[in-house]
Amino acid sequence: MYKINVSSSFSAAHKLNNYPGLCKNLHGHNWKVRIQINCIKVDNLGMAIDFGIAKKHLSELMAMFDHQYLNDLDCFKDINPTSENIARVIFNELKKSFYSDESKISEVEVWESDHSSIIYIED
Repeated sequence: MYKINVSSSFSAAHKLNNYPGLCKNLHGHNWKVRIQINCIKVDNLGMAIDFGIAKKHLSELMAMFDHQYLNDLDCFKDINPTSENIARVIFNELKKSFYSDESKISEVEVWESDHSSIIYIED
């Protein structure tokens, strides 16, 4: 088994509806996102997945979030744009690209700050 990791980042604003603390107010973060793709074999070049392909898919998602007010995005219309929900949304989007017998998205880690992150893994 090979575990491929690539990272990217985005900057965006959000607020947490019905949250009792300061995060109920509009504020922003510079989120870092790491994805992991599990691959069961390598190709004839010895590569599980080209890093460039994984980065391309992740970068396309980051462009959707970058410099946005996350609460206004369709994927967060009915849920708070918490780091947990951001990770799940990214995971579900990447499943469309990385879900085969040979390679599967296995986890998404979202860093809200230098000291706090969440990892989403689908059971």
